[in-house]
Amino acid sequence: QTPRSADVCLQLGTEDGRPVTFIPRTIETFITSTVEPDGVLPISVRRQLTQQEKNRGAARVSMVDQRADDLKDTPDESVDVVISLQAAARMKEKGLDWKKSVQEAARVLKPGGRFLFVEQTDLDGENYLEYVGNLGVADPDTEIQNTEEGEDMGNDDETEEDESFPTFECLGYDDVDLVLVPHVAAVFVKSEDAGLTAAERSAKEAKIEQERMAEISISAFERGIKKRKRKKKKTADSSTPEGAP
Repeated sequence: QTPRSADVCLQLGTEDGRPVTFIPRTIETFITSTVEPDGVLPISVRRQLTQQEKNRGAARVSMVDQRADDLKDTPDESVDVVISLQAAARMKEKGLDWKKSVQEAARVLKPGGRFLFVEQTDLDGENYLEYVGNLGVADPDTEIQNTEEGEDMGNDDETEEDESFPTFECLGYDDVDLVLVPHVAAVFVKSEDAGLTAAERSAKEAKIEQERMAEISISAFERGIKKRKRKKKKTADSSTPEGAP
């Protein structure tokens, strides 16, 4: 499920060197994060990563001291693939915020980037799969509250102006039944319109349509020039007497 064009992969909650052995050889850089509260990657994990990097001879491992729920050293939209392998439950045990880690994954992923995970189905009474799928969508309670406030203030503007669209689109998922605690495996792709409001999305679509119409106009103009040239040449040929030099 990893595109061949993907160059950078980041793991949420790196705990050993195994990911280095199964990510595609086309991945050039593998970035770490940890579930440790201090954000420091344990020495034992560093040793395993170094050994696996040497054995595999493929991806360069970038050992970064950053918490899985605070990818402070990873820039926005700089990663092609984010993987999370049973990290959410470990984050919960260590006092980290697994929801924030999903938000951070969305932040660092490029539009069109993949989020691959195998995680516990339910945590803190919330479904992991549903949380990822609904990320970026306005919270119903917040939306109701904002609507009521707008009515109290006599605001008749359309509320859809503030509506956001889902950050991720699900490409597929499956329940994992080989463990005592139910888990789910899934692949999501970051939407090209992630985080855009209805107004921003409309503006984007209008710009795309404007550019499309401009291309059509240019093509029609160029075809017209060619047609006139052919007609002019045909007229010139027909006006030339036979046998004329």
